Amino acid sequence: MSKKIINSIQIQVKTQFRDDVSNIDTSSYLYNYHIRIQNQGENPVQLLRRYWKIEHLNHGSSIVSGDGVIGEQPILKQFEIHEYISGCQIITPYGRMSGFYTFQDLVTGEQFPVEIPSFQLIYPAILN
Repeated sequence: MSKKIINSIQIQVKTQFRDDVSNIDTSSYLYNYHIRIQNQGENPVQLLRRYWKIEHLNHGSSIVSGDGVIGEQPILKQFEIHEYISGCQIITPYGRMSGFYTFQDLVTGEQFPVEIPSFQLIYPAILN
């Protein structure tokens, strides 16, 4: 699990390799990632946008960005938690994801980025 706290926003990430939908013969490695976001600040905040960089070992990277997460732009009051599960596909047995969320403080109106802890995507068989 990766964990980071920035601007009173705590983000934790857990990953899971999806053997049931991956196809190693065609270089299709699928993963789920579980994100847990907690507002540890006093003011309510809203998650406005996401930006992901998905790196494929020796095969470049791809970018995913857009409004919210899984179709939502959640508002988190002090100590509230928002969790979601999403997924990604890489074309190599090893990869990495990193990125950031853009939040808005709903009291001051300030928008600020919060880095998502970088995490590895590793095909379990290469660890043996």
